[in-house]
Amino acid sequence: MFSYFVHRLLVMIPTLLVVSILTFVIIQLPPGDYLSNQLQELKSQGESASAAAKIAFYREQFSLDKPMIEQYAIWMGFWPGPNGFSGLLQGDWGHSFAYDLPVKEVLGDRMLLTFVINFSTVIFIYIVAFPIGVYSATRQYSIGDYGFTLVGYLGLATPNFLLAMVLLYYANFYFGLSIGGLMDEKYLDQPWSFDKVISILNHMIIPVIVIGTSGTAAMIRRLRANLLDELQKQYVTTARAKGVPRLKTLVKYPIRMSLNPFIADIGNLLPDVISGSVIVSTVLSLPTAGPMLLEALRSQDQYLAGSFLMFLALLTVIGVFVSDILLAMLDPRIRLTGGATK
Repeated sequence: MFSYFVHRLLVMIPTLLVVSILTFVIIQLPPGDYLSNQLQELKSQGESASAAAKIAFYREQFSLDKPMIEQYAIWMGFWPGPNGFSGLLQGDWGHSFAYDLPVKEVLGDRMLLTFVINFSTVIFIYIVAFPIGVYSATRQYSIGDYGFTLVGYLGLATPNFLLAMVLLYYANFYFGLSIGGLMDEKYLDQPWSFDKVISILNHMIIPVIVIGTSGTAAMIRRLRANLLDELQKQYVTTARAKGVPRLKTLVKYPIRMSLNPFIADIGNLLPDVISGSVIVSTVLSLPTAGPMLLEALRSQDQYLAGSFLMFLALLTVIGVFVSDILLAMLDPRIRLTGGATK
């Protein structure tokens, strides 16, 4: 087990390296960059002389006049950058041209709020999906099963942003409530406090439900299908014939075996939830990093976009690592080493 653990940790390093190369290349693929686009805009406003000097300074300061390979090496920290820029490997995320600030300062609390709301969404998905999936599988074709199946189909078919707009309308029209934002306005520019945390928790209920709806519906369907498959197998029939209590039979084997896809989804769930919450964050005016990432990609603010995409890649790799370890511990049928065993 220890060797498998170490091996999976070591595999994460080249994986993140390849992802960083692809991320940097894809951001660089569109013609031009943020500074060239800004220069064209300033020229159209008649400020070409001062703008050209400022943008030339930025290009030299952030090595944007260097070849792509050298830019990548400086961004990652493999090569010393100008003006003390140390790169991602040393915790330097670079400079945001759109905000004219270091990326760390631009993201700031947005990254923390993004992680909190999306981690809460993942917890919500598992807490809701597990009991409903087990209930639907153990009471197949009952009224409850049909009801949850209908709700599941509606959850899969309804876009998250549409559900957000519907809840915004009904909350305001019938209750006079504004559920936009992630905290009361009086806490927006205030330091962290207990009251601010409580305000965030109160405002998180609607976003978590909206963002987690489709993921919960999909997880219920997946768990139900896998558990139904396990309940039809011979060992369950044998256990029941021997008089093993129904609950013990269900918990000891079928549920345990049907949890494999449930756990394997950990690696994809976090980045999927984050990427799926971008439009919802825009609709609900949530101060998360999703809308900022969308704008950074549109304007080719490469350091801001690249840093956030690498953060998503890190979440994905860590999630897959955790799911692999849990699967190896949960299911004895999964071998940690390749090759056949006799």
